[in-house]
Amino acid sequence: MSSAAVNGLAGAGGGIIAQIITYPLQTVNTRQQTERSAKKRKPGGGPTDTSTLFQLLQLIQTEGWGGLYSGLKPSLVGTAASQGIYYYFYQILKNKVEHVAVARGKKGLGDGTVGMLSWLGIAAVAGSINVLLTNPIWVIVTRMQTHTQAERKILESKKDLLLNEIYRANSLEVSILKDRLVKLESEKPHPYGTLQAIREVYRESGIRGFWKGLVPTLIMVCNPSIQFMIYETMAKRLQSKGSGKQLPKRNLTAMEV
Repeated sequence: MSSAAVNGLAGAGGGIIAQIITYPLQTVNTRQQTERSAKKRKPGGGPTDTSTLFQLLQLIQTEGWGGLYSGLKPSLVGTAASQGIYYYFYQILKNKVEHVAVARGKKGLGDGTVGMLSWLGIAAVAGSINVLLTNPIWVIVTRMQTHTQAERKILESKKDLLLNEIYRANSLEVSILKDRLVKLESEKPHPYGTLQAIREVYRESGIRGFWKGLVPTLIMVCNPSIQFMIYETMAKRLQSKGSGKQLPKRNLTAMEV
């Protein structure tokens, strides 16, 4: 198996493990970013608590533990695909650039190693390929994460309207409206599947809808690009420090990585 395929599989596996562990926080983070009523005030006049811990507890209370993992399945597919694709192309580009650097070194053009800017370029290209191929998956994941929140807002609006009607209603109408309120409070957001999300995105915007937010996502490729530029530079220094002039260079430990 090629080194690129090995790195792709390792990246996909590591990404899946990390995604499962951190997914509840990602769900809350996504909802905080899309929350439009964060500035609303509580009845007592104090500001609404928008802390991460409060929203985690509120999510468990309103939607159960399953709410923390809404959209997990397509997210795992997206993570495995994006991490696998990223590390696969990163390793291919890395191998090519290292081969060129060694060839230049033999001709006296440099020290035979890859520079920081080259690492930055490699990571940026690999990240851009990843974004272009996996953006549709993340559009679906985000839709699934925020759908339940939108339904809950609709239910809350209906409750507010009923409460206003109860306040203005006469004694005969109050009991009927209260029954409707009890029934409404027992309702929970409907399950929202992957296929349903795909159909809705396509119905709203066609094929182009699956690449919504592509430009800002491509801009955010600078994040892993900077990360890997620093990572590769530090890794090279650690290897040189531990190996000296010996070849081949020693492998880094997991802790060093």
